Amino acid sequence: MAGRLLIVATPIGNLADLSDRAREALARANVIAAEDTRHTGALLRTLGLKKPLVSLHEHNESQRAAALLERLAAGENVALVSDAGTPLLSDPGFELVRRAVQAGVQVTAIPGPSAVTTALALAALPTDRFCFEGFLPARASERRAALAALAHEKRTLVFFEAPHRIVAALEDMAAELGAARQAVAARELTKAHETIYRGTLGELASRARAEANFARGEITLVIAGAAAGVGAGAADPQLLRRLVQLLSKELPPGRVAAIGAQLTGASRAEAYALAMQAAAGLTRQAKLRDEEMP
Repeated sequence: MAGRLLIVATPIGNLADLSDRAREALARANVIAAEDTRHTGALLRTLGLKKPLVSLHEHNESQRAAALLERLAAGENVALVSDAGTPLLSDPGFELVRRAVQAGVQVTAIPGPSAVTTALALAALPTDRFCFEGFLPARASERRAALAALAHEKRTLVFFEAPHRIVAALEDMAAELGAARQAVAARELTKAHETIYRGTLGELASRARAEANFARGEITLVIAGAAAGVGAGAADPQLLRRLVQLLSKELPPGRVAAIGAQLTGASRAEAYALAMQAAAGLTRQAKLRDEEMP
């Protein structure tokens, strides 16, 4: 009989949030596929459990999935966990789950903690419709382009952000989404130093620059959606031009066109024409600067 793949949610900070069902699933698993075996090993020791651990992260998932599927086919139960919260939400595991489903393996989810739903519950912003965007691009130009594409999104937005990028991310959000947009930054959720910052994006950006503690620990951002009536559609020409201007400073025209077309719904040809114009303008500006130099 084939085994089962168990998707197990683990605490995002407070160990008491681990459910009895999740603990039982970990105890019965033949092997645990973990994002970081050291982190999960510490959790198991705290629970008094000792189980074989296999690392499964973004760099090795393709290779490890095949071996885990063989174990499932042999009748073993495999538990999939991330470092914190529910697996697959900005964490590894998608390829393993997809291939398990394709192979006819029984897949079971043991629900539990999630920074997304926890932050939404605390934010006091609309939760009837929301859009989870995970982590924004690390490169500044691509991050601003992604935010510009979301400027007219009316659903509440949820992001994860790394502590060392939180100031830059909030500044870009204020610039692209509007400094007056209401937002919440939830830091160290369920932990001893849980802190909820509330205000406009402009206010949160200023506070992040001024307070060192703002950039310590795990951070989830919840941002109000655009006001009703804002936005002119997916292929807004002004949005496309803005994206092309931002991206052209960092990327070649072909890449600019691909990203611009994908984010706005414009045609690749239209985006490429604008990208070539922007590249030519940047070349002229550089030439003029060179000529002005003594």
